[in-house]
Amino acid sequence: MMNPKYAPLFEPFTLNNGVTIKNRFTVAPMTHFASHENGSISDEERHFLNDRFDGFGLFIAAATLVSAEGKAFVGQPEAIGEKDLPSLREVARIAKKQGATAVLQIHHGGHLSIAELLNGREMVAPSADEKSGARALTDEEIRNLISAFANAAHLAIQAGFDGVEIHGANNYLIQQFVSGESNRRTDIWGGSIENRLRFPLAIVDAVTAVKQQYASDKFIVGYRFSPEEPGEHGLTMQDTFALIDALVEKPLQYLHVSLWDFYKKARRGADTSLTRMQLIHERINGKLPLIGVGNLFTAEQILAAYQTGWAEFIATGKTVMMNPDLIRLIVSGQEERIVTAIDPHKEDRYRIPDNLWNQNMQRLSYLPPVKDDANWQSPDI
Repeated sequence: MMNPKYAPLFEPFTLNNGVTIKNRFTVAPMTHFASHENGSISDEERHFLNDRFDGFGLFIAAATLVSAEGKAFVGQPEAIGEKDLPSLREVARIAKKQGATAVLQIHHGGHLSIAELLNGREMVAPSADEKSGARALTDEEIRNLISAFANAAHLAIQAGFDGVEIHGANNYLIQQFVSGESNRRTDIWGGSIENRLRFPLAIVDAVTAVKQQYASDKFIVGYRFSPEEPGEHGLTMQDTFALIDALVEKPLQYLHVSLWDFYKKARRGADTSLTRMQLIHERINGKLPLIGVGNLFTAEQILAAYQTGWAEFIATGKTVMMNPDLIRLIVSGQEERIVTAIDPHKEDRYRIPDNLWNQNMQRLSYLPPVKDDANWQSPDI
């Protein structure tokens, strides 16, 4: 029997569009490196997703590509055209079969795209980036990319997803526009924080317009962001407050912060004695629910994070990879069986795709404390 102290995590939450999420557990968008080269679902991906998040209230699918020149992962799923609908439908079905509300995360890598995966296409970013070789987008290309995100949302609607999450975090394209470090434009898309916010807010508007045209009010639109960056002109908490202030005025259903440590304190632009989670939650001021995340592995850690009051939902990624039965263990009173590190000799238990296993075996089997934001631009796993 479940220990009653975990009952608060199983309380439902009703979003502002009337959709009720059955509990506070969220599957973080996990980069699985397992789709086929053309972005379609593979047997490995099916094996990874099936019966992994049974009992979760909300499932957010892996970062899914909206335009071919933005591919940032080997095995990245795609939502670019009608060819992607069968695979998208299957992922939505797998999530719903497990009882979760299914959200598709839509993404473009910008200068973090991988040149070898672009089939000769040019890498693009808000401004030319010497390190990656990306060139600056033209105004027309920027507007086309806004349409690409809207198109991906339309595909998600057709595929039967319950919503989409706009991936504005982890230094990918959308965050590159918000950051003064990577956005050095002098036109309407750069300069002041208001201009740097123009691209993400235009995407929000385009996605919500698609929702209004093709879906019901019940379709969920969320937005994920990273709160701070290194670098002289990198994002500060003040920049993030400006983003939050703009987002809470949009018809969104939730915000989702990307952090490696739930309890990490602010570095600049706000009271550095307070955590980013607390500062962000206070800034939102109840206008939208917040999904929190960050190195939470055990049931005790998940509960403690939730009880801070800094997030309405708690997302887990690595622990879902290591525990395909996470919620069942908590519900059955077996939370002491939750593992916090991978045993390299029990590969079959985890059902992790080969590419993911090979790339992350060391990190998952030994998880040292993360140096201050050393991995701030990495995808969540």
